[in-house]
Formats: sequence, structure tokens, C-alpha cells
Amino acid sequence: MVLGRNFEDMCAQMYYRGKMFGFVHLYNGQEAVSTGFIKLLNQPDCIVSTYRDHVHALSKGVPARSVMAELFGKATGCCRGQGGSMHMFSEPHNVLGGFAFIGEGIPVATGAAFAAKYRHEVLKQSSPDGLDVTIAFFGDGTANNGQFFECLNMAQLWKLPIIFVVENNLWAIGMSHLRATSDPEIWKKGPAFGMPGVHVDGMDVLKVREVAKEAIDRARRGEGPTLVEAETYRFRGHSLADPDELRRPDEKSHYAARDPITQLKKYIIEQNLASEAELKNIEKKIDDVVEEAVEFADASPLPPRSQLLENVFSDPKGFGIGPDGKYRCEDPKFTQGTAQV
Repeated sequence: MVLGRNFEDMCAQMYYRGKMFGFVHLYNGQEAVSTGFIKLLNQPDCIVSTYRDHVHALSKGVPARSVMAELFGKATGCCRGQGGSMHMFSEPHNVLGGFAFIGEGIPVATGAAFAAKYRHEVLKQSSPDGLDVTIAFFGDGTANNGQFFECLNMAQLWKLPIIFVVENNLWAIGMSHLRATSDPEIWKKGPAFGMPGVHVDGMDVLKVREVAKEAIDRARRGEGPTLVEAETYRFRGHSLADPDELRRPDEKSHYAARDPITQLKKYIIEQNLASEAELKNIEKKIDDVVEEAVEFADASPLPPRSQLLENVFSDPKGFGIGPDGKYRCEDPKFTQGTAQV
């Protein structure tokens, strides 16, 4: 959780220094959800995220330097600089992407869960632990979208090993959840499709972990999907371009007092699980990791121009055939390297 918080704070600094471009959405305040769920997963398990995806990638094990380099648009980033803030992807870690359009990742996650079931039942390729599990993360605003309901239906119909995690931070950009949803209790939509629906305090990592363990174990056994509504709060605006003037100061201070990192620290000290000095050592270690990530990203090269059209067109020259029968782009150096992809 400390890695997620410190990484995002550094992102804000780098954004305002002009090292990052476009929209950057930070995860501050929601760390208990990412940690509580993803730290229970195995390597073959998949996650699908939203545009607020940096910390999900970090929780799944993508190195901080790879995420930071991607944010800087560098060739050493986890998507070679072509994804940026909203599109973290890592095949080795089974991070199937951040998705900029809301709801867009839910069908992808449902497909990944279907693939896991197919591998297990038809190809007999699963691990001894059971089925590989997929987690789809999305926000409260997405829970009013059609893909959400269609995928709940399919997942329950086919008993897919997927957990739908609604990170309900109470605001869809500037729209209050209470003003946008006829029944604000999103977890109730699970039982409507025949699957368990659970509400959990998304500011308490131990409570999140308890709910996550039950849902993940259930999915591994082949008993089907679960819908989890984790009620949380983002401590910053929707993105770094948002002045955050719509939320009331008393609402912000109420949730700031329930900071998931502060709460866990308090619990650890009270239960004599670690000393203040040990916790300070963790913070120091994380500071070093984040600093190193920035230095690595800053020193990394920009992607070569030849990379520009890779993975865009099937024609290796990039622009296809023009009306005159010639390639639209005849400069062989412009798309150098694309033919091998």
C-alpha cells in the first residue's frame, strides 16, 4: 500500500514538472482494494483495470521502474511507451490492460475467465489449485453501463471464475453516485443474476482481504463469479487536471481520517506485529524504489520512430494502398522494423 501511495505522489510531482502528458488518474486512498485483492492472486491469474491502473499493475508485480517509464512514454516502459498512464499492460504478469472507456475492460475480463474455464475443463491444463481466476476492477459509474449487466449474466450462466470488483469511490468524475443510480447499493445487482453480492469497507485492507479470499477460493473451485462492492474514496481529484471543487470539504476530511494506510499502521502497532522503526524502514525502502524508478525512466530512451506504426496496420509499410495503387508511405526508413512484428 505504501508503494502505491508513494508512487502516485511521485507521479503528481512528475506530471507538474512536465515529465508526463495527457490525463493521469491517481489511486490515492483506494490502496486497500488493490492490495486486498491482488496480493491473494497467483501469477497465472489475470487482472483487468481502468484508466486508474498504475497501482493495480504494481500490486500484480509489474516493476515500479517499468510503470514509471511507461508514464514517461519511454521505450523501457511495460508497453514500450505506447500505452501511457491509462493503458498499463504486462503479458508476463497477466495484467490485461487499463481501459480508458468505462466498462470496456469488463468483457475482456469475462473472456479471460472463459479461457481459464476452457483450459481447465477442455484442455485439462489448469494448476492443481483449481481454475485460474480473473478480477475485473471498475468504478461506481461503470455499474450503470450495459456491458456490466451482460457480463454478469454470462459469467453466472457459465459459472466463470471471475470476481467483479466495484471500487465505489462515490464519484464518477463529477457526478455523485447517489444522484446517478436508482439503487445506490451496487452489490445487490449480484443476487439479481444468481451470484453472491458483497459490500465491504474498502478503506480497511484486512476486511477487503477477507472478502477477497472467499470470492477467489470460490472461483477456483469452479463455483462461479462474485460481485464485490468496495466502498472507498479517492483523496485527489478525478485526474491531475481536475481542481476537485465539487466534493464538500467535510466529506473529504471524513474519508481522509479513515486513510487505509494509517489504519493498518495503527493496527500493526497495537497488535505488536511490528515496531515503528520497522515500519519506517519499509517507507525508506519504498522511497528508494520510487526514486530509482524515476531515475530509470528519465534516463531511458524514447521509442524509435520506426515503432510508431507497429501493431496498427496489417500492412507492414503502415498506411496501406492508396487510390493510385502505390503505398501511402514510400519512405522505407519511416516504418523500419515493423515488418518483423
